[in-house]
Amino acid sequence: MQKRTQKIKTFLCRILVPLLGGLIGLTSCREDIVVFPSEETKVDSVTTTVEYAGFYLLNEGNMGSNKSTLDYYNFETGIYKKNIYAEINPTVPKELGDVGNDLQIYGNKLYAVINCSNKIEVMDAKTTKRIGQINIPNCRYIRFQGKYAYVSSYAGPVEINPNYTQKGYVAKVDTATLEIVAQCIVGYQPDELEIIEGKIYVANSGGYMGAANTSNYERTVSVIDLNSFSEEKRIDVDYNLNRIKADTHGNLWVTSRGDYKGHPSRLFFLDRTKQQVTDTVPIAVSDFCIVGDSLYAYSVEWSYITYTNEITYAIVNTKTHKIVTRNFITDGTDKQIEIPYGILVHPLTKDIYITDAGDYVSPGMLYCFDKTGKKKWNVQTGDIPAHFALLLKKK
Repeated sequence: MQKRTQKIKTFLCRILVPLLGGLIGLTSCREDIVVFPSEETKVDSVTTTVEYAGFYLLNEGNMGSNKSTLDYYNFETGIYKKNIYAEINPTVPKELGDVGNDLQIYGNKLYAVINCSNKIEVMDAKTTKRIGQINIPNCRYIRFQGKYAYVSSYAGPVEINPNYTQKGYVAKVDTATLEIVAQCIVGYQPDELEIIEGKIYVANSGGYMGAANTSNYERTVSVIDLNSFSEEKRIDVDYNLNRIKADTHGNLWVTSRGDYKGHPSRLFFLDRTKQQVTDTVPIAVSDFCIVGDSLYAYSVEWSYITYTNEITYAIVNTKTHKIVTRNFITDGTDKQIEIPYGILVHPLTKDIYITDAGDYVSPGMLYCFDKTGKKKWNVQTGDIPAHFALLLKKK
């Protein structure tokens, strides 16, 4: 019974925590909290890279506890630095905020999407010194084109409700002024978005309605024309969509979470020219990273029937759509990872970085594997490490 209780807890953390975070008020003040200094750990030998200086890692933090934090790994020194935002920005109330949901670098700015704090923290990409913030309710993911940022938003309050009526939208933000200049209504609870060839593709989840009644999940990708900034069509895919990314050939890969019962999570190939799904890869996917023609994916597929997780680490060839392997960790050390929660593959060295959320309430871990899938090192992170952003060297 104790083991089953823990599995239920894991499911709630993995699926429902992002949905329910806004229900908890944030009452603490920065003046009441001790600012903990950053921590440095030497984890690897010096790696000279031509293009990249290192990467940032955004830790989501425990829901309602205002514990989202930012870490940094320096390729050239092999040093991992934990909790850098608080030290560099000691006067910012509540630090980063509640539940970090996305992290991106564009130009000289670093953007951290903080879902349950209803804001995007904007920092200098090199120093992480705070520049300002963008206020967007229930914001989820951010992408860029030209002088604008585009942000998906659930728009309405956090509420598990089969009769939810508030559709989501994509906000258009001027990156110079950090002001919202337009909004485009899409489906219910839109998650990740991708921009390619003058179009924004948005994965609609319908997660608030579907969590209460499976038949109410969304199953479409919204297509927004960038010039008119209006939704021009919907592409039918599957239940409960989540991730969407373009490959090197300009086509799109979309993931569904399924319904956690009899309808499984799947990976879909969306042909951009035909504007439709033309293939399905029979693997579950929680998140993925594309480098060259390889799609690296991990999955934590929860079943509400068996109360268990099935965890996989797969590589899919984006040209052939064939599964190359169902476990790219080759030395057995995948058994050390409790709940994989984020992924990055270095574009040049092909080193693979996997985060581990653990029990969701304690500091997580970051694991580094070489291109053959053998573990190189691991280091402790903040709570629920999830989102990476590669930092280019300053030219």
